[in-house]
Amino acid sequence: MKHATRNRIFFGITLAMLTSFVPVTAQKSLAHAREEATEATQLINRVMTNPAKSIPRSLLRRAQAIAVFTNVKKGGFIIGGTGGDGVIARRTGKTWGPPVYYDLGGANIGLQIGAKKGDIIALFMTEEALNDLLDDEMEMTAGIGATAGPVGDEAGVSTGKNSNIYVYSNSSGAFAGATIGGGTIKANNSINDDLYNMHAGAVLADSSKIKMSSLPAELQAFSAALAKYSK
Repeated sequence: MKHATRNRIFFGITLAMLTSFVPVTAQKSLAHAREEATEATQLINRVMTNPAKSIPRSLLRRAQAIAVFTNVKKGGFIIGGTGGDGVIARRTGKTWGPPVYYDLGGANIGLQIGAKKGDIIALFMTEEALNDLLDDEMEMTAGIGATAGPVGDEAGVSTGKNSNIYVYSNSSGAFAGATIGGGTIKANNSINDDLYNMHAGAVLADSSKIKMSSLPAELQAFSAALAKYSK
């Protein structure tokens, strides 16, 4: 009898440990997701508070998707191989879909000299520019048509050369267009799967299965900020 009791106790403890593993992992993903979304929203708000030195709203209104990578570590005056975490959201009609989670690695992006780290904002202007993201990984090669984005000059945007992707940097207290060469944007699907039960590309391709009102407030705030500035 005592032996049977010990077996039941052992089985109960083991079952509790196994069933608690998934929730703990999901909680870590959720905490990371909230933090990244908050940092991305704060960056967008900081950048857009000065119309003379911000991303032109005419570009935001045309953008098909927007990526925000924060705290990207760098060496010298280019971002190096350590990369950074970030979120990407896609336009869904007049609103924006939920943020999905990606990592930026190995990108060489011209920034202000002397900065130890920076933030990156990329505007994907065409469906063509989104194709590789839908496969959960995108190589930032010369053929994708990424260029330094114009800042604060609404008149120059409509007459200037169009680009598939406009890239911006924020470091050392300065915000400017940035050139880019190389690097990879890769989905962090350990987070995306925990949040949405979908890979990043699937969310970007069709987010109709995700109810925005059921998402954490921090994630909703990021999509709301994009909607605010792209009106």
